[in-house]
Amino acid sequence: MKNFIVRAITGILFVAVMVTGICFRGDAMILLFALITGLTLWEYTGLVNEHVKDTTVNRFISTAAGVYLFLAFAGYCTDIVPSAAFIPYLLTVVYLFISELYLQQKNPVQNWAYTMLGQMYVALPFSTINVLAFQADPTTGQVAYNWLLPMSIFIFLWTNDTGAYCVGSLFGKHRLFPRISPKKSWEGSIGGAVLVLIVAALISHFTTENGTAQMLPSLFGEGSGERLLFWLGLALIVVIFGTWGDLVESLFKRTLGIKDSGNILPGHGGMLDRFDSSLMAIPAAVIYIYTLQFLG
Repeated sequence: MKNFIVRAITGILFVAVMVTGICFRGDAMILLFALITGLTLWEYTGLVNEHVKDTTVNRFISTAAGVYLFLAFAGYCTDIVPSAAFIPYLLTVVYLFISELYLQQKNPVQNWAYTMLGQMYVALPFSTINVLAFQADPTTGQVAYNWLLPMSIFIFLWTNDTGAYCVGSLFGKHRLFPRISPKKSWEGSIGGAVLVLIVAALISHFTTENGTAQMLPSLFGEGSGERLLFWLGLALIVVIFGTWGDLVESLFKRTLGIKDSGNILPGHGGMLDRFDSSLMAIPAAVIYIYTLQFLG
């Protein structure tokens, strides 16, 4: 009972921070996810250094580089800095490679591999949320902050987790991926997906009614049918890739022989535990949206 109360309080505070940070202002969203990127990378590098034999990742530089990449994306997407802002990040990556020539570590290639895995697995996916959040007006060219897209990703992920847990607990019999995550079931995954589609339909309806859809004129068609298809498609993308993201993190933890990635969130584990699904869902959503723009 005590653990349930702790978990519930942590969950409520977490959702409150996320909703406030994303829906309030663009700079608040940037600061929030820069912090999330840093904490997640710090956790990741600590796990690697502690649990992977003969492997040492430069924890401070790897974390700083990931946060800088996020901020460079934010600056570029908001049209504040030019593309040259990415050069310091590239120089840092080069340094992390060259430094292994002189450190005389036991397994420098493995150090490289885990260092770059952290950048590709954590820093880059979080950075792409800026692509969702800041959209240029097709008529004026001015960049505006749109909270709806990044917030919808997490609404879909939270809805999917809730639906999958409830349906899976009641009806789950067929294991989805028993080798990696024995508790997940096909019934739970389908139930979660159906619930997410319902939420996506509601978002489509209310964005039509209150004019929020006008924030994304290049993505929506003129009719409610086009908007509905867009949101249903985005919901399916988030469900599928969010589930894969969860399984990827489970595989990572099994490889390291750990149950939770950390304990920074009482009752919920670590940062990787909390954001595992979004690390796949966010870049997948970006690809989905840009594909629609290209085809349109």
